[in-house]
Amino acid sequence: MDPLNSTQFGMPESEAAAEARRLLDEWAGKPVRHHPTSFRDDTEPPAFGTTPPVPQPDHRIVPAWAAGIAVASIGVGAGVTGIGCGAWLVLQGLASVTLAGVLMVTLPFAGAAMVATAIGGAISKARTAVTKNVYEGPVTHHTEIHTTSTTRGMFFARTRNDIR
Repeated sequence: MDPLNSTQFGMPESEAAAEARRLLDEWAGKPVRHHPTSFRDDTEPPAFGTTPPVPQPDHRIVPAWAAGIAVASIGVGAGVTGIGCGAWLVLQGLASVTLAGVLMVTLPFAGAAMVATAIGGAISKARTAVTKNVYEGPVTHHTEIHTTSTTRGMFFARTRNDIR
């Protein structure tokens, strides 16, 4: 249906425009209904009153156990750094060691180990008792074997042997 070339008889265009204007003005004249979704009290609170002060407990941002762990980890890190520096110094010293120097340093330890081994061997030999057992009389050996064999099953047979 083409509104410009309509053959139906209705309201003339000027009356339709006037009616549309009247409806729009009527709608625009109505107040807009607002539905509040929140409320704000803008009254100024009193500076002082009859209510006693509320205690404000002291809440630390970091718990005591967490602070303790942090301090301990810093101490462990510093200790490990010190051990690492000491190891670096020892290894730097060992990097310039000669064979003769190593032999001279380890010679007292090797001598002490040799003396300790000799003393231990002497103590071990002194503690062992020399015994000589002489058995007189006949020696007999008696063995009895009782065998019970049981087979069960046809296709997947299982044999059980009891030896007593």
